[in-house]
Amino acid sequence: MSSQTHFFVPIFFLIFLTTTLAYASTTPKTQTLNTNTNPNPPQIQYINPKLPQKAFTSSKKYEGSSNLVHLRYHMGPVLSSSPINIYLIWYSHGTQLTRLSMQQVISNAVKSAPFPVDHKNGIFLILTSQDVTVQEFCRAVCGFHYFTFPSMVGYTMPYAWIGNSAKQCPEVCAYPFAIPGYMAGGGPGALTPPNGDVGIDGMISVIAHELAELSSNPLVNAWYAGEDPTAPTEIGDLCEGLYGSGGGGGYIGQVMKGRDGMSFNMNGIRNRRFLVQWIWSPVLQACTGPNKLD
Repeated sequence: MSSQTHFFVPIFFLIFLTTTLAYASTTPKTQTLNTNTNPNPPQIQYINPKLPQKAFTSSKKYEGSSNLVHLRYHMGPVLSSSPINIYLIWYSHGTQLTRLSMQQVISNAVKSAPFPVDHKNGIFLILTSQDVTVQEFCRAVCGFHYFTFPSMVGYTMPYAWIGNSAKQCPEVCAYPFAIPGYMAGGGPGALTPPNGDVGIDGMISVIAHELAELSSNPLVNAWYAGEDPTAPTEIGDLCEGLYGSGGGGGYIGQVMKGRDGMSFNMNGIRNRRFLVQWIWSPVLQACTGPNKLD
């Protein structure tokens, strides 16, 4: 037995490929990703767990920078319309899903909920609870994005799926809030999740990862590296595990830590804080994010 909860999220969602991942509500004056605004500086410190102090140099090379990464445009569409409407589906109660049955979930949502098939401005975001098992979850993926088949939904539309890994593999899909056993004692310890929930905070970072890739490669024929379109290396994949300046080689980079001990690199509305991974910038030829220092 399964249950689905459907939400329509009427927001503007824009992924910058350079230095900022921006998320804004329909109220123009609200800016939710602002790492520079700090009304009470003593409450925040910058940390980089277990990173030597001399790791920062005068080099202008950015984290993950490489002349060997060839992110190329393959002539497909990207998400450029405004607004982009996100139709959110929450799926729970212990059902096993495959990539194909994921499309049936979307089809059922369209038929049973007041969801228009918004094929010009819409995308679907499926979030599954910690009891739901998904094909390749934890073993190969923490989330993925693809597109719907017209035979299932009526149109070709981008969608992304992200799972809650709290019970199944937090050390894999909720890093750095949980640490793999092989890193015990040899690397940075687990960070405290900014919203107090390892599973949900882990999902937030994967959501940012997948939405960045969905926007730049929605039909798997736009921006990616490599020659195999069935296994493209996208702008999130290139920066896996990087959350701040100085990161690389197993270190997440320099992030912020509040007085409550919770780690973050981005501020949100209603005093929320988030820790999201960086994405690849084709302009810098490097990974970058909202809290970059160099």
